[in-house]
Amino acid sequence: MAKRDYYEVLGVPRTATPEEIKTAYRRLAREYHPDLNKTNPKAAEEKFKELSEAYEVLADETKRRHYDAGGFSGVEGDFGPGGFNWQNFTRAGDIEDLLGSSDFLQQLFAQAAGGGFFSGFGGATPRWARAQLRGRDVEVSIRVPLRAAVTGTQTAIDVPRSETCPDCHGNGAKDGTALETCPECHGTGQIRRTSRSGYTQMISIGECPRCHGTGQRIKERCPTCKGTGRIREVRHLEVSVPPGVEDGAVLRLAGQGEGSPPGGDPGDLFVQVVFEPDPRFHRDGRHAYTEATVPLSTALLGGEVTVPTITGEATLKIPAGTQPERQFRLRGEGFPRLRGSDRGDLIVTAHVQLPESLNGRQKELMREALGGPAPKARTGFFGHRT
Repeated sequence: MAKRDYYEVLGVPRTATPEEIKTAYRRLAREYHPDLNKTNPKAAEEKFKELSEAYEVLADETKRRHYDAGGFSGVEGDFGPGGFNWQNFTRAGDIEDLLGSSDFLQQLFAQAAGGGFFSGFGGATPRWARAQLRGRDVEVSIRVPLRAAVTGTQTAIDVPRSETCPDCHGNGAKDGTALETCPECHGTGQIRRTSRSGYTQMISIGECPRCHGTGQRIKERCPTCKGTGRIREVRHLEVSVPPGVEDGAVLRLAGQGEGSPPGGDPGDLFVQVVFEPDPRFHRDGRHAYTEATVPLSTALLGGEVTVPTITGEATLKIPAGTQPERQFRLRGEGFPRLRGSDRGDLIVTAHVQLPESLNGRQKELMREALGGPAPKARTGFFGHRT
């Protein structure tokens, strides 16, 4: 099926606000959900995927800007290799917020109990629904040298997180044995209570206190995790920092967060990159700024000085007659763009170094070179010049 304009898919103008885009997607997603279109679930699935791809782009400020500027080709890099991947669609992580109704969720999960849940997806729960059971995200920060902004780097980190117990596979029962149906709620996870007040009958439905809403209970707890289904571990990971990353940028490592309950997906790991300050440089976008001391003789006669660069050193040619605080530009010695090969420039401010004192010969040479006045002769007591 040929792609249609994302704004046309959602039925919104190109000037639509984020809230208008979300509202349009919510309305259409409920209309075309495969499990609510039993007459033609395959067609509904295709429509639902088309809607989700459009929402994935237009609900994200960066992707929307790329799409507005370059159309479908403008967002190919944002999706990663292979383009939009339905199974990795995560923008609808809060499904109750997106589809707007807990009643609608209950309708879908009621179908899950009957085996018809998400039949339009071949029986596999899609990413956006599994987000209800998704593990927590983990946030950490790393400090790397400034040169890593140019060369990139690999750094090792230790991430403490909760993971699925390997012995019970997350269900909390010894050796992963099957759970029993809760005798209190008979597997529904809810308790229905009826009370009367005069001629009025009140019905309240609440979470089962015995199984805590799961509908099942553990007969014998797993000794490894004490029935929680989780263990606390420290995982050793390698983080790749690409060249061109800005200070404070956040890298996302999908699936490296905390583990989830059975049937869900693990959370993500978000790594904030902080560059170690280097007193020799000041960064402004892709350009770097530094300073160099130039001897007076070099400033007057010309020559070369060695200046620091982000990755080493470079030779800077100083023309004769260089004035104090003159700036020189070393092209390609700055910072690269993210996912780009070209680099900014290094701007060098030249500080001319003046000698603290001169001997007589040096003073004479300076006067001859600069055309300064000759020293005044002193007159003695009897009028003789000295």
